[in-house]
Amino acid sequence: MVQDLKWDIDTREFYLVGGGIASLTSAVFLIRDGHIAGDHIHILEESNVTGGSMDGSGDAEHGYVIRGGRMFDEEAYTCLFGIMDTIPSLHDQKLTIKDEFYSFNQQIKTSGKARLIDKNLNKIDVSMLGFDRTHRLAMLDIMLLPEEVLGTKRIDECFPPSFFSTTFWFMWATTFAFQPWHSAVEFKRYLHRFLHELPRISDLSGVRRTPFNQYDSIILPITKWLEAHGVHFDFHCTVTALDFAPENEKQTVIAIHGTRDNQPFVTPIRSQDVVFVTIGSMTSGASLGTMNSAPAVLDKEADGAWALWENIAKKSLNFGNPSIFDQRIPESLWESFTITLYDRALLDKIIAFSNNQPGTGALLTCKDSSWLMSIVVPYQPHFINQPRDVQVFWGYALFPDNVGDFVKKKMTDCTGKEILQELCGQLGFLDEFDQMCENAKCIPCIMPFITSQFLTRAKGDRPKVVPDSSTNLAFLGQFSEIPDDVVFTVDYSVRSAQTAVYTLLAINKPITPIYQGQYDVRVLINTLKTLLKDDNLQMELELVKRMIG
Repeated sequence: MVQDLKWDIDTREFYLVGGGIASLTSAVFLIRDGHIAGDHIHILEESNVTGGSMDGSGDAEHGYVIRGGRMFDEEAYTCLFGIMDTIPSLHDQKLTIKDEFYSFNQQIKTSGKARLIDKNLNKIDVSMLGFDRTHRLAMLDIMLLPEEVLGTKRIDECFPPSFFSTTFWFMWATTFAFQPWHSAVEFKRYLHRFLHELPRISDLSGVRRTPFNQYDSIILPITKWLEAHGVHFDFHCTVTALDFAPENEKQTVIAIHGTRDNQPFVTPIRSQDVVFVTIGSMTSGASLGTMNSAPAVLDKEADGAWALWENIAKKSLNFGNPSIFDQRIPESLWESFTITLYDRALLDKIIAFSNNQPGTGALLTCKDSSWLMSIVVPYQPHFINQPRDVQVFWGYALFPDNVGDFVKKKMTDCTGKEILQELCGQLGFLDEFDQMCENAKCIPCIMPFITSQFLTRAKGDRPKVVPDSSTNLAFLGQFSEIPDDVVFTVDYSVRSAQTAVYTLLAINKPITPIYQGQYDVRVLINTLKTLLKDDNLQMELELVKRMIG
């Protein structure tokens, strides 16, 4: 038996479709825990770079681009940190990227002093959540109800309308990008996973960040490590379909179809080989604008991410339902923007207004903005190649289909210059806009599927990481189903990778457990204190009674 296993390990080939964090960490798990030789691992990526949605690109001359920002949670991201503890730093081989991460966060600590501002440029008192009795009871109900009971309900079907004008909702929604029409189940999972952050939601002091953008701090070091281990990276490679063996009960992949540099190819898959597929994509169809042009609103035909899943899903009911996620763009679209500054005038004004130095303020949200704009000013430099005299920050808006308050157009129709103008208006800097505009580049980005993983769904719409009927196929990423875990986090993608590798290689090690603060008495006490500020004893007794059943 030992000889047979050794033969399998030495001859098996592993094909990872997609070059995002899920595939990259799958390769790390295969090498580190599965003892697979790197030259037996093939990563097939449609673009010319690894990282998928965890990107960071550009330069000082043309402007930098960060399509999305990520905040890391020390308690809740245990799976990711397990990978980071394996990968050496690009700057000091004696350190891991996890060591770098902890060292950076010991020096640069988050404590936002201007979390929400109103239209009169007042900093809103966020020490109180703005809850009344009905809000608190509804919050507890959604936490206690089983997912089967919540089913396909939307968040706004579980709360009164007044809930969505509370201070809590503005902070929670803009921190995690929730909309009222998103899934109540996903909202419930977030409450459980990040319950410990509720007492710190007002200043986001629980947030941790990478030293640079996530591409430079995480993706690039992992890519270099995999290259050093001989992993094959096949760029400009679009996988379009999988062939399965003609069996009734089991699904076994026997071929991969696609195009490489626009030329068709077919790769035979033997029974001992394994295929991992990242299905769907939150940044599929992402479109960039410029200072003088607006980005386009694209659909699922823009690239191959959704088409591949749709083709695979036709083969079995166990392979999920991509149409639930890729045909509801109005419910999943929002727009981000990256601003590159060539002098410090705008940055210094933001620092003075917010009372936060770069890297310490987390989100600043313009609560009354019709677009619901938020910005994040990270520690500088934010890119490895960023000159000292250039500054970069990022922002996004949850309601880009609304007409702006200062630029009377929908955000989706605006150029980078117009988005910068709207931001300056929201911050009270319009008088100096012309000068600031001369020394800045604002690159907008429309992402039609960015929160599609939050959409209401039914059981089975997201397939299991390793479907019950699969013999050599696993699904990775945000659209695979991991019970109790929270999508729209890097940790989710990494856990899908670990689950896939450990299951298909029969590795006798436990999957990294999901952090569950709702069972920590200290977390519950601190959360109750936050929920019950300025309330009476009777309400406190009722809440405690509900929480303990």
